[in-house]
Order: sequence, then structure tokens, then C-alpha cells
Amino acid sequence: MPNQDQLDQMRSGAGFIAALDQSGGSTPKALALYGVGEDAYSGEAEMFDQIHAMRSRIATAPAFTGDKVLGAILFEMTMDRAIEGKPAAEFLWDERRVVPFLKVDKGLADEENGCQVMKPMPDLDALLDRAVAAGIFGTKMRSLISAANAEGIKAVVDQQFEVAHRIVAKGLVPIIEPEVSIACPDKAKAEDILLEEISGHLDALGEDELVMLKLTIPTIANHYATLIANPKVVRVVALSGGYSRDKANALLSENTAMIASFSRALTEGLTVDMTEDAFNAAIGAAIEGIYQASIT
Repeated sequence: MPNQDQLDQMRSGAGFIAALDQSGGSTPKALALYGVGEDAYSGEAEMFDQIHAMRSRIATAPAFTGDKVLGAILFEMTMDRAIEGKPAAEFLWDERRVVPFLKVDKGLADEENGCQVMKPMPDLDALLDRAVAAGIFGTKMRSLISAANAEGIKAVVDQQFEVAHRIVAKGLVPIIEPEVSIACPDKAKAEDILLEEISGHLDALGEDELVMLKLTIPTIANHYATLIANPKVVRVVALSGGYSRDKANALLSENTAMIASFSRALTEGLTVDMTEDAFNAAIGAAIEGIYQASIT
């Protein structure tokens, strides 16, 4: 069973989830935006050293606490490393009261029917066991919907819930993330199909099976209100989807009880050469803005 204090915080706390889970494919871009070019590291190991330094700087900033940051999603290599001498998940909860999650997917498969399911995860059970041992509360896994194609969306949601059952069986709370691309030509229709598919799977969950949902901010405000109200859904969180932080905050604030789980929008404007005071002020302002949008 999930940690009850962490479950209570995720269910009813005021705040948002920080997504600090850039993987191998997205790390170079995240580092470039932070002011660390590819000439600053050689090979994957040094690249992950650089991104871990950035994540540690964020996680140790004075404003990064459970008062406004309810949880944080980690990449596997972050879970395996330390922050201020403590294993990352332990540091987040023990020192910051931030609930730790782990990204478990291995990226997207090729597009089919306008959608991309997740690549196979042959080592998932072993990874989940390591996550439990590390003190992780839940997981996150992402698929992508780029067209309002009923067959494609059904395949995405079927796979997400199939894997979610395995995650729940390990005592973890899965964040199911079937992202609808903000460039989807009929985004609102795709969201209608997605809502219907998710609702059907929630109805089939066992009484003690709890999930979270990470969804693109909908075209029609409060489109996912029934999912938010479902007792089997711990929380519905929103991804920024490529919007600027200001735009994502504005759109999110129109959706009652949907909270943020932003990645790039959280770190927007942070750079490696900032003084500690300037960095802490910038991340503090970002946290405050996203927090305000999340408590509507």
C-alpha cells in the first residue's frame, strides 16, 4: 500500500507536481535552455552529471518544499543518485516533504493510427522493485495522441491501464499520461474520445486500485471534471505541452481542481550562470505562479 501521509498529501494538498524527469532524448535540449551546451560535456555519463546538478539545484532551492510542490517526478538515474548526501527520493520526502515519483516508460513507439503507444518495458518489474526499495510513491508513463483517431486512442489507453495494473500490484500509484498534442488538428474531439476511454477503464478498476492522470490542458475548460471527481483517481494533473509558463498557467487556472505537473515550463528562464540569490528568486517566482494556477 502507498505511504498514507504521502497519499493524503497527493489527494488533498494545495500545490503541484514538479516534473524533473527529462530522459536521454530530452536532456540535451533541457541543458541547452539552462545554458549548458553540448560542448560542456562528453558522453552520456557527463551529460547526466550536468542534468543532475541542475535538478539538485532546483530541489535544494528554499521554495522547493511540500508547501507548494506536492511531488516531483524523477528520472531513473536521479532516483539512483544522491542530493546533499541522501538518496534522492529520501531527500525529497524527509527534507522537503515532496512526494517522489519515478518515470518508468522507455519512450514512444512509432506512430500508428495517429498515436504513439509506449515502447516495451521488459525490465519493468525489476525497476518497480527498485523504486519501492528507494521509497518511491508512484510512477509516470507517457503516450502521445496526435490525431482524433478512436482506434489509436483506445490502443494508448488500453496499454496505459494494462501497465498501471502491474504498478498498482507493487503498491505504487501510477500516473497515467496519454498526452494529447497541442498541435492535434482536432484536439477537442480527441479529448472527447480520450475521456470516454479513460472513464471505461476507471469503472473496471478494483476498489483498492488507485491511479493518477496526467493530461493535456483541455480545449474546453473543466472537460475532465468527472475524472477529477472519481474516487479511484487520486489527482488529475496537467502537462504544459509546449506552452510557455504564462500561457500554461492561464489555461490551467480555468480548470477547477486540476493541478500542474510542468517540466520545461517550470525551469523556463533558469540558467547555470545565475547567482544563487538570482536562481532561488527565479525558481521561487516560477513555483509561486504555478502554485497559484493550481489552486483554482
